Amino acid sequence: MSTRAQIAIEIGPDQWAHIYCHFDGYPLHMLPALAPWTPEDILAAKEIRQVRADALDCFDPPREPPILPRPTCQLCHLYVWRDGGWIELDPEAHAPEGAAQ
Repeated sequence: MSTRAQIAIEIGPDQWAHIYCHFDGYPLHMLPALAPWTPEDILAAKEIRQVRADALDCFDPPREPPILPRPTCQLCHLYVWRDGGWIELDPEAHAPEGAAQ
């Protein structure tokens, strides 16, 4: 079973690209694995099977990431770049208005 995640990257005012990560999206793996990667690296990947500290295993061809007005957790975990590093956002604090939890 996969632990799916999203990585939300701000690309403009009210524009966040949501990069899909298919497995190993749980924080104990994902936060150390994301540490060496910049937001630009993740944006260039577009769609990721697995993030590792030494490589991004990407889909080929990748789908373009959805662009949403704010970081929005639609899967198990949501990560964003903040103050020079990656963090996990609390999904309940960033759910779209009216969305069921």
